[in-house]
Amino acid sequence: MQSQDIKPREPQDENIIENKELNIWEALIPVIALVGMLFYNVKFAFGDDALSGSNQFILLLGAAVAAIVGFYNKVSYKQMLDEVAENVKSTTGALLILLFVGSLAGTWLISGIIPSMIYYGLQILNPTIFLPACVVICAIISIATGSSWTTSATVGIALIGIGNALGIHAGMTAGAVISGAYFGDKMSPLSDTTNLAPAMAGGELFSHIKYMTYTTVPTIIVTLIIFIIISLSLDVSGTADTSEMLASISASFNISPWLFLVPLAVIFLIVKKTPPLVALLIGTLLGGIFAVIFQPEIVTSIGGGDSLTFNNAYKGIMNAMTIDTAIETQSAELNDLFSSGGMSGMLGTIWLIVCAMVFGGVMDAIGALSRISKSVLNLFDTIFGLFASTVISCVGLNVLASDQYLAIVIPGRMYRKAFEDKGLAPENLSRTLEDSGTVTSVLIPWNTCGAYQSSVLNVDTFSYAGYAFFNYLSPFTTLLFAAFKIKIKQLATKAA
Repeated sequence: MQSQDIKPREPQDENIIENKELNIWEALIPVIALVGMLFYNVKFAFGDDALSGSNQFILLLGAAVAAIVGFYNKVSYKQMLDEVAENVKSTTGALLILLFVGSLAGTWLISGIIPSMIYYGLQILNPTIFLPACVVICAIISIATGSSWTTSATVGIALIGIGNALGIHAGMTAGAVISGAYFGDKMSPLSDTTNLAPAMAGGELFSHIKYMTYTTVPTIIVTLIIFIIISLSLDVSGTADTSEMLASISASFNISPWLFLVPLAVIFLIVKKTPPLVALLIGTLLGGIFAVIFQPEIVTSIGGGDSLTFNNAYKGIMNAMTIDTAIETQSAELNDLFSSGGMSGMLGTIWLIVCAMVFGGVMDAIGALSRISKSVLNLFDTIFGLFASTVISCVGLNVLASDQYLAIVIPGRMYRKAFEDKGLAPENLSRTLEDSGTVTSVLIPWNTCGAYQSSVLNVDTFSYAGYAFFNYLSPFTTLLFAAFKIKIKQLATKAA
């Protein structure tokens, strides 16, 4: 069997390679093998620990299966390796952004910016509107931390306890916690999935976040309205006592509204279309400066000294930006919340992206992605059909592969060319990946997210799934926008 004209297209065609001899069933062999291996690895072997490295290696095994298919179709080893190199190179910006996000999270923690967001957020809690307040509080904290898991494991647990004291069904409270936590997770530039989606789709972080607001904000508003209606119909008794948590925060940090100048400065830079790396670098450095001004004792402690000297301040800020940092408080519930991995904490996601690019690169080189993309376009000739197939793929992978990251990585790489062929900007794909891949993972009991949230909140997945309105409304919202062609961004070259 001879391979005919297996050459990269022009750069604007994203380097997807044609292989006329590869049929659709051969192209699907690596995908089927990958999903099968991931399902076993997560479901029966490693569970929540699958992202510690085994899933990444499974992606490499999937690449090996693709390589075997490629060898059978006379694709050279050098061509596969070259395409992998091109793929990894294309994620350089995303990988650098992830490192800067890790460093920013570190300085925003020790400066008191993140604790201040949490402190003021907790004060809006009111028993008469407890459920919508839970949504807002968890949204604020998740945006500040970039982690739905951390939000649920800390403040989420406290809110479940408060809800039980008020006589509110635990499933309702958990649904409100998860709705707010995943809204914040989607919208936060500190979130790994928020960085991962545009990296897979070929987009840019802040453009992705801006474009997500079109579907995410209406969905969270509808969610809040539903929870307000439910709250007004409940007979709530007791009080929502957060005084202990507030006292612990104020005892450990110098809380001040002046700290919000830093995130406001970053938001201003984003609005002014400052390059993401520049905005994140400035936000990181401002966080370090404010840490010295507002939290000198914390900076000194992290720097390993007894007094605030230039050297201790330098070491404290550098440690916060690069390695694990944890601030001890009087509340055990808050200790996990006030921790950051710095740049080192992002290495797991970077590892996942690199391995995904190896799999995608080999699939590119053998012509599999091109073949699958064309088949998808033939099956779903309309723009709505393409969006619908992406949503189905993301939800399906959350069910089969049991992991939200893989539900973003695999469809992102597979549908990227199909969206471009329809003249659609990458923001459409990255938004759909998050609207369907990120948020639905928590609704599936055997998915890592569903298992984690159920375990942490001590609420059965099926008990909260019906109340996690934001999570199951999000895919319908993105499909509604696609059906009526609302905010469907076109590629500039196609629109010209």
